[in-house]
Amino acid sequence: MKALEIKKDVFWVGAVDYDSRDFHGYSLSPQGTTYNAYVVKDEKTVLFDNVKEGFLPTMLCRLSQVTELEKIDYIVCNHLEPDHAGCLPELIERCKPEKIYCSPMGKRSMEAHFDTTGWPVEVVKTGDSINIGKRDIQFVETRMLHWPDSMVSYIPQDKLLICNDAFGQNIACTERFADEIDRAHLAHAMKEYYHNIVLPFSPIVIKTLDLLAELKLDIDMLAPDHGLIFRGEDVQYALDSYRSFAQQKPRKRAVIVFDTMWHSTEKMARAIADGLEAEGVPARLMWLKANHHSAVMTELADCGAVIVGSPTHNNGIMPNVAKMLTYMKGLRPQNKVAAAFGSFGWSGESVKNITGWLEDMGFEVPAEGVKCKHVPKHETYEECYNLGKAVAQALKAKCEA
Repeated sequence: MKALEIKKDVFWVGAVDYDSRDFHGYSLSPQGTTYNAYVVKDEKTVLFDNVKEGFLPTMLCRLSQVTELEKIDYIVCNHLEPDHAGCLPELIERCKPEKIYCSPMGKRSMEAHFDTTGWPVEVVKTGDSINIGKRDIQFVETRMLHWPDSMVSYIPQDKLLICNDAFGQNIACTERFADEIDRAHLAHAMKEYYHNIVLPFSPIVIKTLDLLAELKLDIDMLAPDHGLIFRGEDVQYALDSYRSFAQQKPRKRAVIVFDTMWHSTEKMARAIADGLEAEGVPARLMWLKANHHSAVMTELADCGAVIVGSPTHNNGIMPNVAKMLTYMKGLRPQNKVAAAFGSFGWSGESVKNITGWLEDMGFEVPAEGVKCKHVPKHETYEECYNLGKAVAQALKAKCEA
């Protein structure tokens, strides 16, 4: 349980949660996550954020290696979500800080979560700063990235941006820096985190990145509240990755998502994939009994097309497909081409229902969905093949536009 000095007199004092398997509705298996907290020692000692309830003993152990609790002068709450502020009342009781800093919306959130009677809360907004000795702390509100209360804290003397949930990843490991792990693993974790949490706020991400550039902050370390810390050249990598994620430019790749009862819908999915391949569009098939809906969203990050299939079930669609579409709609992906397909026994509403979902999400649906009674025959496979080709052609036109 060692504290780690990430810059001179700046320490990581967070906790690693190896056992967490669900985070904001998406699966962390086989990962886990971290709850990062940081201490800056100067004429004033400042604690930035804390950890999820239950991890306080771990955090206190690391804190004790850096400073005595009663010597913590200020607490900065960049974000009041329980995984970053779950231990706030006990810390305030133990530390008795002079001041607790948060954004205007952070104060509302704090009062909603806790009894703040007697707490020395001070509200800060974009442009405000405090001096703690050799260092200044500048505050920038980042509302809806990804909560209304979110803000970041910049220390110019250290070129350090403590950025709460922005640039986070769910990685549970003993390494603390992004350059210490395999780059492909890091890239996947960043993509997974963004597309399962931050995606709905992509327009705000672009505005925030533009604001950081406008403020001309000289940053050589990004310290998020989840996952690994970016330093040196990796800072630009993180910034560029977020801009790319937020732009959601269509890519020439498709994901075919389906559930199946007696494999008829699965066979249709394979024929659709053949049609996509014939047009030069790679595709991945994801059976929802084997793939969590969060894995679908991570895959969709690299796909400009999503094709969804389900047998008709109780005059509707299979529960796994309904769950996945509900999850996807809430995350609001943009610039996608889509289509529907499915088998049925006697009523056959699934294709119509799925098409409605896809159109409600604002996806381009270039061809009528394919449905098949009972078992696909040659004519059905041909229709599926042609559906794959039609989606591929529409996707290529979208990518070239």
